Amino acid sequence: MDATSPVPDARTHLALQSIRELLRAQERRIRRYAASYQGAAEPAATPAATEPVPPTPSAREILDAVPLPALLVAPLVDGEGRVEDAVYVARNAAAHTYAAERLPRGVLPAWQVPGSLFARFPSLAGSPLPDMMTEALREGAAQGPTLVEWVITTSYGPVRINDQVRVSPCGEHLLITWERGHRLHMAAAAQQLVRTCWAEWNLGDGGVDPSRGFRQVLGLDSHAPVPTLAELAEAVTPDSLPELYRVLYDVILRKRTGVCELRLRGIGSRVMRMTAEPVRIAPGSLVWALRAVLTDVTAERRRRATAERAEREARRQRERAEAVAEVAGSLREALLPHFQDELAAYGLEATAVYRPDAREAGVGGDWYKARRLPGDRLLVALGDARGHGLAAVTLMAKLRYALAGLAYTEQRVEQLTQWLNELACADGDESTATAIIARYHPEEGVLRWTCAGHPRPVLVRDGRARQLPDPDGGPGLPLGVLPGESYVAAVSELRVGDIVLMYSDGLTERRDSDPDLDTRRFLDAAEDSLLGSAPDAGHDALQEYAERVVARLDGPHRSDDATLLVLRRTSTASETP
Repeated sequence: MDATSPVPDARTHLALQSIRELLRAQERRIRRYAASYQGAAEPAATPAATEPVPPTPSAREILDAVPLPALLVAPLVDGEGRVEDAVYVARNAAAHTYAAERLPRGVLPAWQVPGSLFARFPSLAGSPLPDMMTEALREGAAQGPTLVEWVITTSYGPVRINDQVRVSPCGEHLLITWERGHRLHMAAAAQQLVRTCWAEWNLGDGGVDPSRGFRQVLGLDSHAPVPTLAELAEAVTPDSLPELYRVLYDVILRKRTGVCELRLRGIGSRVMRMTAEPVRIAPGSLVWALRAVLTDVTAERRRRATAERAEREARRQRERAEAVAEVAGSLREALLPHFQDELAAYGLEATAVYRPDAREAGVGGDWYKARRLPGDRLLVALGDARGHGLAAVTLMAKLRYALAGLAYTEQRVEQLTQWLNELACADGDESTATAIIARYHPEEGVLRWTCAGHPRPVLVRDGRARQLPDPDGGPGLPLGVLPGESYVAAVSELRVGDIVLMYSDGLTERRDSDPDLDTRRFLDAAEDSLLGSAPDAGHDALQEYAERVVARLDGPHRSDDATLLVLRRTSTASETP
């Protein structure tokens, strides 16, 4: 709490003035009440001089009347005036009860008079007690309360004693009293742990009765005066004053409990939650004092502010992801073909299934194409651009549109693939992709295809699925890895009824999986999805087959978008219209 308050502005000055006036008005009411109460009081009766004086109580009766455990000892002093031991003289009933409650039965033998205090409790000699007794003798004044910790060794194990001890001169003797110190320390520790304290402000004289940990919780010096309610108002930030006034008004005038949060000025800007209640002189009468519990909620507010910032950032990121997904989805919808009957005239059916990666806002780099070219050749391609989001969709669009344009040059698929590689290399280090680029020649029933780092197509024939053989020399590098790369085409003859499956690795890959196992899993799915026979004729039956294949492979394990492109030869060239 900052001890120095800045000069308040006009609004803050009025708020402080309102709080001070509210407190002064209540003080006047209490003073009037006290004056009227004293005026109505009957004077105390003076005892008659002839009444007998009761006898003086004995030392034992006085000792037993002390509410705290007490021990009367005779100090033994060395040549320098220091207490080196003490002889037991007497103890009261509270001390006997304390020992019975604190120590196991039979641990200590009965006191012998005279008896050495430090011989009975050796660890006391190393505690603050000898110094306290020495100072009590030298100064002739009570010492303490002081925390004294010591240990009693028993057959059950060591017993730790933790007491608040006072030592008072008593003639030539010393009176040692104590109470369980750990209760006081536990109360202070509990206040520190939960950052909670309490106090009662007397509205008649401005006095304050705080809890033991009040200053520490409010960040005050251990010897600093406890603030009055008016001083507390001066120590809070201006935005806290209206709430403080409301609570004081509710407690003092409406006589009901109030809650508010106060932000204290100074380093750290502590935030305290104050719950206050009225303390009345009698039921229904005016409020004499205000009792309040204050809890430091600074860390809670900071956590809440951090959580709110994180929530706003998450909402912003979510909105951005949704916007990206919407844009990319619209772009993908415009880019990816919707197969009609364009290829049927050339004895080929085509269908596709695409599954976006939901974790990446449904945006990925998979693409495919199947369309007629001049010269009655059919272009078939499937690729996977690296990454996710708009960057992947952008690269996918570049490659797809570039391929569509380059295909009209009537160059072979080897040259088309090489040109796409040069395009990807020129686009940047991150612009890499895999692809299968193919042409179907309906008059020959031949599929010529190149592989740029992509999974090889799968042929389903007579109920069995197998990968098509690699081109001579093996598959080429992915697009965009190395400029000047050349590619070799493979030639695969298709029979009527043959099905060719092209797919992206997102459909088969598993984390830390073996690529051979991924391929085997795809081949099994392709065969099992036949359900014992080839799909019926027609695009719808082929689409249902493709959906079954994807359903067998798809699942929560997938970490990428997945695409399946399915081709089926339906007739020979002579049967084609």
